Amino acid sequence: MSLDLVAAGFNTLLDVVASVLQVYVIVLIAYALLSWFPISAGSGLEKVVIVLSRMTEPVLRPVRRVLPPVRVGGTAIDLSVLVVIVAAEVLVAVLRS
Repeated sequence: MSLDLVAAGFNTLLDVVASVLQVYVIVLIAYALLSWFPISAGSGLEKVVIVLSRMTEPVLRPVRRVLPPVRVGGTAIDLSVLVVIVAAEVLVAVLRS
């Protein structure tokens, strides 16, 4: 096996990982946007939110432990989604460079 073939395979793997991270960022954004709206129990949208939650919470939960929601007036802003999106985008940039 030539070195060029190994390098091409490694670059392909990096591209796949970067693409998966980009899709995950889209999932995070969808989850964050849907969290702003009330979802009726038993609706089809509730099932979508549950699936998105199962995909995102394992990553967001540890970030929330380190960075709890920021209190602004009478509400709290969860910055964990933003932190994970920025980290994923930085990782994508590193993988593609």
